[in-house]
Amino acid sequence: MAFMKKYLLPILGIFLAYYYYSANEEFRPEMLRGKKVIVTGASKGIGREMAYHLARMGAHVVVTARSEETLKKVVSHCLELGASSAHYVAGTMEDMTFAEQFVAKAGKLLGGLDMLILNHITHASMTPFSDDIHLVRRSMEVNFLSYVVLSVAALPMLKQSNGSIVVVSSQAGKMANPLVAPYSASKFALDGFFSSIRKEYSVTKVNVSITLCILGLIDTDTAMTAVAGILNVQPSPKEECALEIIKGAALRQEEVYYDSSILTSLLLGNPGRKILEFLSLRHYNMERFTNN
Repeated sequence: MAFMKKYLLPILGIFLAYYYYSANEEFRPEMLRGKKVIVTGASKGIGREMAYHLARMGAHVVVTARSEETLKKVVSHCLELGASSAHYVAGTMEDMTFAEQFVAKAGKLLGGLDMLILNHITHASMTPFSDDIHLVRRSMEVNFLSYVVLSVAALPMLKQSNGSIVVVSSQAGKMANPLVAPYSASKFALDGFFSSIRKEYSVTKVNVSITLCILGLIDTDTAMTAVAGILNVQPSPKEECALEIIKGAALRQEEVYYDSSILTSLLLGNPGRKILEFLSLRHYNMERFTNN
């Protein structure tokens, strides 16, 4: 009890204060003016809305998805909205070679990179899992492994610009839900990998921020079709969701929560985990860590 009063309670208070009050810097659209940004999964839904918001803010954008015809329309509208420049590269993130080459091509089109927004997913239906190992593998490759490939390819440019990686995830990557096991596995993997990498960047003084975005049900066509007749939850608007992701990224927040319920961030934010992660660093030989 004495240990709790002397150490744990003060630490808990510090973390809670940091968590709820550290993001008080005000977002300004001009933060994105002239920034060089990649948006994946940008042919529809949240990705397309993020591209449009970035265009209105005067950013340079490169968008990617599988549909070339749709991407052409997105790029055209981005230019109409005021993007400093807009380009597209069509391809599938099931192909890891394409993912790596895409970043290099986008970097040349942009002349560098300030922000990498990872938003694409593979198709997932809400059904009980039985024995579809192929679906698990595809979900992990597209929803997780391609994110790693893209971020690795982009890191040299992001180090030069002190840039940002934005990882669009889901509540299914923070809590268990039925009917989405392969999808949920890939989203949990994003949290584990990128949260660990964020710690490494912090310790080794790599000035690249990582923002993990935990989203509830959003009113995209894909999501609405998937949950029809299955889930009775009020969806949140994709336009506002896209803007909140961009705000959190510009402010270099560690996590962004967006959902119709105000309780989501309070319950899933998990200050206990943050305290344990902080305390666990005491057990590392930090000198050897940073030298490696």
